[in-house]
Amino acid sequence: MLGLVIVLVVFGIMMIRSATMGAIDPDLQNRVPRQIMFGAAGLVIIFILASIDYQLLGSVHAWIYGFQISLLGLVTGLGVVGAAGAQRWLTVGIPIQPSEISKVLLIITLAQYLSTRYERIGQIPVLLGSLIYMALPAGLIFIQPDLSTAIVVMVIWLAMVWGAGLRLAHIFAFLLIAVLLMPMIWGAMEEYQQARIIQFINPSADKDAQYNIDQAKIAIGSGGLLGKGYAQGTQSQLRFLRVRHTDFIFSVIAEELGFAGCLTVLLLMGALIFRILRAARLARDALGSLICYGVAGNIFFQTVVSIGMNLGMIPVTGLTLPFISSGISSLLTMMFGIGLVESVVMRHQREF
Repeated sequence: MLGLVIVLVVFGIMMIRSATMGAIDPDLQNRVPRQIMFGAAGLVIIFILASIDYQLLGSVHAWIYGFQISLLGLVTGLGVVGAAGAQRWLTVGIPIQPSEISKVLLIITLAQYLSTRYERIGQIPVLLGSLIYMALPAGLIFIQPDLSTAIVVMVIWLAMVWGAGLRLAHIFAFLLIAVLLMPMIWGAMEEYQQARIIQFINPSADKDAQYNIDQAKIAIGSGGLLGKGYAQGTQSQLRFLRVRHTDFIFSVIAEELGFAGCLTVLLLMGALIFRILRAARLARDALGSLICYGVAGNIFFQTVVSIGMNLGMIPVTGLTLPFISSGISSLLTMMFGIGLVESVVMRHQREF
């Protein structure tokens, strides 16, 4: 598992270097050194978390949850507004995105809640309690506004209650309720979020917004079987493709390394998720299993959404490709999750 993560991070650094090569923007020039530095910091985090018994983290879940809600609350009053107009960041020497951190903190707290009640997972009070656990941070993330991360939080909840034994019939009932609430959710969305969905349904609605989607498809389609060669992609190197180092890095991979490169990424991600699910099966208790299910659900969903967005199969979101896309908060959050899984693996045979 650790080897797979290291390979993905190193591969991501290489692709970020290609995507930002020749950039004159200081921020883009610093992307590779920062990714290297925080990739190394992420490895340290993995070893630290692996050395801590995950049951200890579960025992202080109330404090972790309180910290999570407080951090998200601070964003509302003190958050930094980004280029897209969303208030999602806090500056503590470096810019951090509390919504990213919130994902792994929720996994710990929700796993503790469910592990003590998994035998009653089908009872309404238990389900409502788990929904409240999820709904409060998801709501605070949604109003930043950050719809995509709020959806990730909901998916994490879904993966974990399924892992706790909730029947598929109940899950489908919740999905039906979510569909019925869509008109209300639509009304609460920001205009740019609505525009992305409209753009997906009707590509001609906004030609400027459609431009990058078209460039991504051209990049992916022109890569062929083996690609044009590392740092030789025309769409990326000639700057036709926007945000190529973050949201659309999969398009850079497809253009420069072709179908073979894309398949390699999918196999690496699949192998990593398989190892995490194996850790869930080997875990000595429900808490450990649920932590693994939450981490696996997070990585799987973000991977599917990021690749689907590049292929034009789903609306454009701000979700990055795990371990590969440029981004401090995203990278450290993913490696934090791996550290939790390593903690579960290291203690799966311990006797009490």
